[in-house]
Amino acid sequence: MTPFVQPPQPLALYGPEFAADPHGHYRRLREHGPLAPVRLAPGIDALLVIDYQAAVDLLRDTHTFTKDPRAWQATVPEDSSVLPMLGYRPTALFSDGEVHARYRRAINDGLALIEPHVLRAETARAARRLIGEFAATGSGDLIAQYARRLPVHVFVTWFGVPPGDAGRIVDGIAGMFNSAEDAATAYADLVQVVTDLVAARRDRPRHDLTSYLLAHPADLDNDETVRQITLLMSAGHDPMTNLIGNALLHMLTDARYAGSLHGGAMTAHEAIDEVLWQDPPLANFSAHYPRHDTEFHGVRLHAGQLVLVSYAAANGQSGPGFPASGTRSGSSAHLAWSAGPHRCPAQQPALLMAMTAIEQLTSQLCDIELSVPMDELRWRPGPFHRALVRLPVRFTPVDMNAATGRGDTTEAPPGADSGRADTDAGSPTGVPIGP
Repeated sequence: MTPFVQPPQPLALYGPEFAADPHGHYRRLREHGPLAPVRLAPGIDALLVIDYQAAVDLLRDTHTFTKDPRAWQATVPEDSSVLPMLGYRPTALFSDGEVHARYRRAINDGLALIEPHVLRAETARAARRLIGEFAATGSGDLIAQYARRLPVHVFVTWFGVPPGDAGRIVDGIAGMFNSAEDAATAYADLVQVVTDLVAARRDRPRHDLTSYLLAHPADLDNDETVRQITLLMSAGHDPMTNLIGNALLHMLTDARYAGSLHGGAMTAHEAIDEVLWQDPPLANFSAHYPRHDTEFHGVRLHAGQLVLVSYAAANGQSGPGFPASGTRSGSSAHLAWSAGPHRCPAQQPALLMAMTAIEQLTSQLCDIELSVPMDELRWRPGPFHRALVRLPVRFTPVDMNAATGRGDTTEAPPGADSGRADTDAGSPTGVPIGP
């Protein structure tokens, strides 16, 4: 039996100090072993897995650990700011066994309908439209004006979201990840947007993923459909925003990308891969709960205790630029997509969107550079994400309308319903109604 070591006091992960230097916090935590106590919000403690092998073992061990948080949640105040991220909902994320498999089948089948060439074209079109809104000014904020807005354009297309609700989706998801005092209100508004969408599609199906999920053989009821969609949106928006922003920052500050980003020696794919190793956009998540009192990698756990995985800290043991403590088997060995039965099902669409977004930006604004010193950049507080507040840049102004010879940068977002009546004839997504 491994001797039990009294753990240190929990280290806070929700303040500006952690946001400014997460890897410094991980180094301090690593001194105490593979798991260390952390504080996610006032009064909300957890154990954080910071060891790579321990993280892999946890993510694959469905016998010892459950994803269902309800026993833990009963011990947490109902107004806790972490519940929008960690509180139970009937989704694949918070389920085990056959229930998880049922939800996951619906999600996987829905994602399989997204044809890569169509997704690339729609992402590129949305990217050009957004770039065209600020290209002529010679400056911009790549988070607020680009990375945060791009994913929701795709949601408008694939889920059939009314364009007027796009801003509410962005605000709702951002509020969840920030885990601030208004997190519950932000999440509730996101749920309301999707609830209204699902009710409309139940009544009048269209060629979109919302209608497809409602007609899937998994036989999801309205609330289950709402929860799977909010899961896909929250997992797809804020992390995608952060992946694009973090990769662009990497390209703007790493000497290997010096000079014109468009003509640099390193590619968008390489920048994204390095960010997924070093600064994954979802840094700490994968909540698990022991089914019974147990010992895990020399640490005593009690039933129902909250245990999270730090993808960022675990990657730090075997990723590029870090001392390797294990065998690295290639870029797929990082944990940014999680692992085991709950591994992210949208890896390929996410990579395609991020690469397309970066390639479009760097090809249109090829002399782009930071407009403030690196040390003036700020990161959003919160225990779960690695997210820039702003990414201010400057570049040679470009009139994209003149360059392309057409005015398509001012068109409505792809898939936007420009006041036309619902119809089941034709679809910009190619998504059929029904399985």
